[in-house]
Amino acid sequence: MAIRLFLKTKDYSISQEAFALYYDSDWQMLVTYPQPKDLTPYYESEHYVSHTDAQTVFTDKLYQKAKRFTLQRKLKMICKLGYKKGRLLDIGAGTGDFLAMAQTQGFAVEGVEPSAKARGLAAKKGLCLHREIGDLPEATFDVITLWHVLEHLPNLQEQVGRITALLDNKGLLIVAVPNYKSYDAHHYGAYWAGYDVPRHIWHFSKTAIAKLFGQYHVEVISIRPMLLDAFYVSLLSEKYKGHTGALLRAFGVGMYSNIQACFTKEYSSLMYVLKKRT
Repeated sequence: MAIRLFLKTKDYSISQEAFALYYDSDWQMLVTYPQPKDLTPYYESEHYVSHTDAQTVFTDKLYQKAKRFTLQRKLKMICKLGYKKGRLLDIGAGTGDFLAMAQTQGFAVEGVEPSAKARGLAAKKGLCLHREIGDLPEATFDVITLWHVLEHLPNLQEQVGRITALLDNKGLLIVAVPNYKSYDAHHYGAYWAGYDVPRHIWHFSKTAIAKLFGQYHVEVISIRPMLLDAFYVSLLSEKYKGHTGALLRAFGVGMYSNIQACFTKEYSSLMYVLKKRT
């Protein structure tokens, strides 16, 4: 395995601690170093919006509005792929909004979320989330989703093995992750919010995702862009750089990133649709 230093960055959102990203040429992915043994403190902040329903600052409000807009689109896509009912598992379910909407559409839902705070907010929506994958009932699922979650999971190989084992033989697996090969990642460099160290332990390429799941006989059948991510990530990146009046600048970078990706196919975030080989 050949590993080289790719970039030095830091945790701009919470701890301000320094980290490095190393490139693993075998997997064609980046790995965060050092990896804290306990990541819990790096999530315990009112600024970590995925674990709250907060709308206190502009970026929070923008995130929540974008989230509500994309939830329906995610479910619509799943239905178009032929999965209109059945058992759905969301790993890294946050405060449970995606599961709540899937439930209203007729899915029998289960969710995994390690944050006690987020699980508490989900409980207020009538959802009982599990703390970890091992707490799930013994069953397989027709649909499993990981919306910007895979990059957070420690013990990656083991976790992917457990996730793929939970997928029904005819089931659908959807994995959305940031893409460090996008234009906005290149533009912002160490300030790119998509790195989000140390919470993001792994940083994937298309090759890395295909190899990682392929060893468990699960293959990528399509890759789809997440267009709004370029704008939101650019806005956070501008904030990390300390720029005032960043909204217009972030919109321009996000737009240009999406235009560039029309040719390169390297969007700010990518959604991988996977199925087991038959």
